[in-house]
Amino acid sequence: MADQEITCRDCGSSFTFTEGEQEFYAQKDLSAPQRCKDCRQARKGQRMNREMHDAVCAECNADCQVPFKPSGDKPVLCRECFQAQRS
Repeated sequence: MADQEITCRDCGSSFTFTEGEQEFYAQKDLSAPQRCKDCRQARKGQRMNREMHDAVCAECNADCQVPFKPSGDKPVLCRECFQAQRS
């Protein structure tokens, strides 16, 4: 397996997808990246900067913030109560 040159779908620059990276992606059953490292980091930063909304947990009544605007028709859980329900 040889290194691959890939064109970033966002900025159009060329980046190298190394043989080692290809092996790692294959082990994790991931497809090849479509964005260069800088564009991937910028996109991740955009996802991490979500607008948060105030809410009250339906389980423990604690004030909390959630990454969606509560509509009032479904219960909202704080992080701790949400994690407890998942396990």
